[in-house]
Amino acid sequence: MESFDFNITNENGLHTRPGALLVKACKVFSSSVTVTKGERTVNAKSLMKLMGLGICKNDQILVVVEGDDEAEAIVYLHGFLAELKG
Repeated sequence: MESFDFNITNENGLHTRPGALLVKACKVFSSSVTVTKGERTVNAKSLMKLMGLGICKNDQILVVVEGDDEAEAIVYLHGFLAELKG
């Protein structure tokens, strides 16, 4: 299992469009991916669950990846979130 904390810098947080892009990015990997905000943890491969977290700009999230391709996934997802716009 690998994880990283990330501060959301996207101006609109993870609303529908960037949330859908994150879900799509997570689905590339066979590993399970979860996102935690506060006390709630959800499957990052589900847009509805991810949207339920209400992630806004400056929110701190925890991304946890577990599985066969976790090392590759963790690097990719960290870079993806860092570059996320709009």
